[in-house]
Amino acid sequence: MGPWRCLLLLPLLAPALRAQQQHFMEYVERRLTLLEERISQWHDQSSRYSTELRDFKNQVLGMLEAAEKEREAMRAEAESAAVRVDRLEREVDYLETQNPAPPCVEVDETLMDKQVATAKQRKNEKYTKLTDCSDTIASVRAMKILKRFGSASGLWTKDAAGSSEKIYVFDGTANDTVYVFPRMREFTLFSATRKAARIKLPYPWVGTGHLVYDGHLYYIRQQGLSFQVIKFNLANKTVVDSSVFPAEEQIPVFGLSPSTYIEVSADEEGLWAIYATKEDEKNMCLAKLDPASLDIEQMWDTPCPRENAEGAFVVCGALHVVYNTRLPSRARVQCVFDVSGTLAPEDASLVYFPKRYGSHASLKYSPRERQIYAWDDGYQIIYRMEMKKKSEV
Repeated sequence: MGPWRCLLLLPLLAPALRAQQQHFMEYVERRLTLLEERISQWHDQSSRYSTELRDFKNQVLGMLEAAEKEREAMRAEAESAAVRVDRLEREVDYLETQNPAPPCVEVDETLMDKQVATAKQRKNEKYTKLTDCSDTIASVRAMKILKRFGSASGLWTKDAAGSSEKIYVFDGTANDTVYVFPRMREFTLFSATRKAARIKLPYPWVGTGHLVYDGHLYYIRQQGLSFQVIKFNLANKTVVDSSVFPAEEQIPVFGLSPSTYIEVSADEEGLWAIYATKEDEKNMCLAKLDPASLDIEQMWDTPCPRENAEGAFVVCGALHVVYNTRLPSRARVQCVFDVSGTLAPEDASLVYFPKRYGSHASLKYSPRERQIYAWDDGYQIIYRMEMKKKSEV
């Protein structure tokens, strides 16, 4: 009787089972639909995030490019400003040179006449040497070109008597600002004058015949038709002394350097002045200077001609004059005048300098280094000299 009961119950249970199955299918479909919606939503959000990230990346790249352009523009402006500042400094230096306001120095005519008379009395007297130096130049042993700085004419030097390693640069033949570099290394490496200290002189200089000696600058000032030797203390930046050079009707001392009227030189014996006058306009004159008082101790007429001379210096009491040609060629020491009479001009060696760029604007002999600091068409050159005894000539 059990199976028959089950068969009788099946028709009653079938609708309930179909309804339950229908509900289950609807539930599964709803869950699948919700899952599809969530997947679609995630896909949309992922796509949007990817788009936003790409847009942000492009925006950042654009900002970086703009920043790089601004940096380049700022660097260009800084370089332009540096150039303008350098040009402005040069213009200010030029204006100060053209419109100097030096303190007034009165020239005592009576004292000047007395100095001239005293100097003439001692002219061409026998010279008593202060040292036992008896060397003369045998040859130019080496040449070193350091750099190109400034204008075609000028001079550069060290202290000829002191132990300082400072480099003093006089740019041009008429100026009042001296550039000072602490050592040779700084002068060689640095191309701009902004790296150098500056000394503003109370009076502008003329020519290229100046000298740094024992902590003092001896430079030439033109005042009307006369010329003054100014002694300037480099430590406290003051004028220690000044003296009107006791020579009448001076003319340029070197035929190839028309701006130089007096060449102040130093050697083992002390201070010298090389000059020329209309009285003997063909040849140079030489004077021994007292570095303390600027008095003329002795004067000599030399046989060295001015024509085609481009510079001169003194070594062990002997004047060495360097000659060239109007069209620059090899410079040479062609005239030597020894104030002690030990070396006759015709017995001196003919010394040639290596061929260079143009002609020398200045030649500064350093007695403690036995070398010459030369200025050649804007190039700074060192000549190392080979020496020998005058008795060997």
